[in-house]
Amino acid sequence: MAAAACLVLTGCGGGYTPSGPFRAQQEEPGPQVGPPPEDAPAPRPGDPSTPGTDQQTEGDPNVLATGLAVPTGIVLLPDGTGIVAERETGRLLQVFPDRSPARERMIVPGVDTSGEGGLLGLALSPTYAEDGLLYAYLTTATDARVVRFPLGGTPNPVVTGIPRGEVHNGGGLVFGVDGTMYVGTGDTGATTTAQDPASLAGKVLAYDVFGQPVGATPVYSSGLSDVRSLCLGADGTVYATDDSATGPDELNRLTPGGDYGSPVPLAGSTAAVLTVPGETGGLAGCAISGSFVFLGALEGRQVVLTQLGPDGVPVGDPEPFLADQYGRLRTVVIDAEGALWITTSNTDGAGTPAADDDKVLRIQPPASDQSSPL
Repeated sequence: MAAAACLVLTGCGGGYTPSGPFRAQQEEPGPQVGPPPEDAPAPRPGDPSTPGTDQQTEGDPNVLATGLAVPTGIVLLPDGTGIVAERETGRLLQVFPDRSPARERMIVPGVDTSGEGGLLGLALSPTYAEDGLLYAYLTTATDARVVRFPLGGTPNPVVTGIPRGEVHNGGGLVFGVDGTMYVGTGDTGATTTAQDPASLAGKVLAYDVFGQPVGATPVYSSGLSDVRSLCLGADGTVYATDDSATGPDELNRLTPGGDYGSPVPLAGSTAAVLTVPGETGGLAGCAISGSFVFLGALEGRQVVLTQLGPDGVPVGDPEPFLADQYGRLRTVVIDAEGALWITTSNTDGAGTPAADDDKVLRIQPPASDQSSPL
């Protein structure tokens, strides 16, 4: 099985240079809004409103940052650092692999956090090296939308008018290998919208970088309940997690025009690649390394690890990774060295937070490879 393979990815680590061993944090008057100056003092430890690495987790090499407020999306910058979004504050924080104190970079305005809304998915522009732009999926008081901005800059809307609700707001966001922007939405609790071609709810949408539909309509795939995460296989195929309110959660391989059977299977509906029982699911993160798939599971309090064969069918049963070690696990991304960056989600009202929650983790997976493209 996958967990016995123990092949670690290798790759170029980018231009990040560790600043040295862990150092004590200095007190400061309070967080800044917008990018702080390079010589700004670090936030003091122990205050849940200011992230950092504190005494409680100094001995845990997997913990990069603590004291965050419901961290959701992560993007990894070319220098090896990460930008992490907080769902309930709209903050973007820079997190460092050497466990230096996290730094607030900006607050995204206009975020409405009622229900399951807030600042959700993040993605780097496919031409980030040239334009320095980030894309974010968020909810406002009236809709869900995608905005883009440079760090510290003003967000500009790219896609607007996506239905939002108290539940099932989606949040998946990823760019395909051809630069297409895929947006995962939720059915907002009104399940019939997922199979309504006139609605953007319960779908995966496809746009160019300017927010123009790639096809005749923006709908790429439909019949989905709550697409919290999207990820790419080694061959560029788009995968989506779907968190169901009534049945098992799913990992789906997306196809143009495909229907995935929510709320009811239709003639020609596509079966899921993998189903995960609700009590061990709550799928909200997705990352793929070769033939191995890593799924963040909130209710399962684990990363669900599965391996797909050359036919795209799981090899054996999925296995738990980090089960009950850090609580509810949400977003999962893979860095250039093959390590997983994972956010916990224990301060979202559904978990049991430790004193230093929430956290960002970085840990080598138990199995990964680059030899079996999906």
